[in-house]
Amino acid sequence: MDFLYLSHADVRSLEMSMRETLEAVARGFAAKGRGQTEMPPKMGVHTRPDCFIHAMPAYVQEPEVAGLKWVSGYPPNAALGLPYIGGLLVLNDCDTGLPLAIMDCSWITAMRTGASAGISARYLARAGSETAAMIGCGVQARTSLMALVEELPALREVRCYDLYPEACQRFIADMRLQFPALAYVTCASAPEAAGSADVVVTATPVVVAPEPVLDAGMLRQGALAVSLDHDSAWTNAAMRECEKFYSDDIGQLLETKAHGLYFSGIPETITADIGELAAGLTAGRENDSERIFSMNMGIAVDDMVTARVLYERAVERSVGLRLPL
Repeated sequence: MDFLYLSHADVRSLEMSMRETLEAVARGFAAKGRGQTEMPPKMGVHTRPDCFIHAMPAYVQEPEVAGLKWVSGYPPNAALGLPYIGGLLVLNDCDTGLPLAIMDCSWITAMRTGASAGISARYLARAGSETAAMIGCGVQARTSLMALVEELPALREVRCYDLYPEACQRFIADMRLQFPALAYVTCASAPEAAGSADVVVTATPVVVAPEPVLDAGMLRQGALAVSLDHDSAWTNAAMRECEKFYSDDIGQLLETKAHGLYFSGIPETITADIGELAAGLTAGRENDSERIFSMNMGIAVDDMVTARVLYERAVERSVGLRLPL
């Protein structure tokens, strides 16, 4: 018996596009909405303040895939020249339970996270949205913009803010090479970036923030907020003023809230799960004036459907290293 090992370089070499990632994630969300997945809330350990190492298992019936992501997020790594997110993903044979592959998960995490923002925009952004704001200009902001370009054909301007100005400048330089037709605006604060945007994506490190940077009134009427950083960037009042509040997994949201560190001030009523949107079981945006909030925590279903495509492509192209079990 053996399994396939895929390094970070191997995974990147498979050239899975954002469009392909979006469609894989959309299928996973739809399966979740139809009740065709098994995904317990994340379990984890926390060795340092604001740091996590999480176990994220999931099973998806169609397209069938099962596995576990073991992923860490360490904000102090930046000062060491190390990535914030790292870890491994294991795919298992659904018939035998034996491992099929072990692969680096950092590229998968970045792409599926950006894709989740794109799926939120697909169902919840106002038609004709032209301006996006990126609060936090790291890896997940890059993949989120890649997804928004795919989902928002009228997008023309990107308003950018990061606590570290050099990160904002690197983001703009990199994304201008990829999307030269877009206009990029450097903003002096998060409210300045968000105030005139149709879609606001926050992608800062997940920390217990004493003073979130976005308060009530900073999200314009008719805009969509997509949080990839829990409630680190948003005040309770900002979330509660939105007419609709969605999540990529309500069970996980409430489980995390019960631990007491995050989500204490989210609205009492959660409109729906994004999976229900993808499955066509509930309405998304219903008019151009609604403020809508999408709390995307990152779910293992997204990881597994993405990893399945990568695994099949790796086998087809003979990429990776076969190792004995």
